[in-house]
Amino acid sequence: MNDRASALRHERHYTVAEANAERAWAAGQVARVRDSLELLADPEAEDALEAIDPDGGGGYPGREVATAVMRLLAGLSELESKEVLLRDPERGLVDFPSLRDGEEIYLCWLVDEDEVAWWHHHDTGFTGRQPL
Repeated sequence: MNDRASALRHERHYTVAEANAERAWAAGQVARVRDSLELLADPEAEDALEAIDPDGGGGYPGREVATAVMRLLAGLSELESKEVLLRDPERGLVDFPSLRDGEEIYLCWLVDEDEVAWWHHHDTGFTGRQPL
């Protein structure tokens, strides 16, 4: 058995059709994560996060920062619940676990692409993308 096929990393595997059907949902989660990260990158938000006292209960100072943190966590959690991997929020790079000839691969999609039309091995990443 080859090394790539020796162990599956994921329980859920998408067909190309299933991955394409999840694009709008995944794009929504990516937007949620991106928006939250953008807000949290603001210097005032960074200062607020640094001011959190873990010995004081760990509450988030300010509603806006708390909301951004919660939206970020919720978006990531939603993606994780369906085993959709957000590789790069800024670029909108998403991988859907799949099987190809019995081997686990990733269907690779950027949120601005019209459809899932690329795949790669787990160890090659985006640079190893190949057309379906």
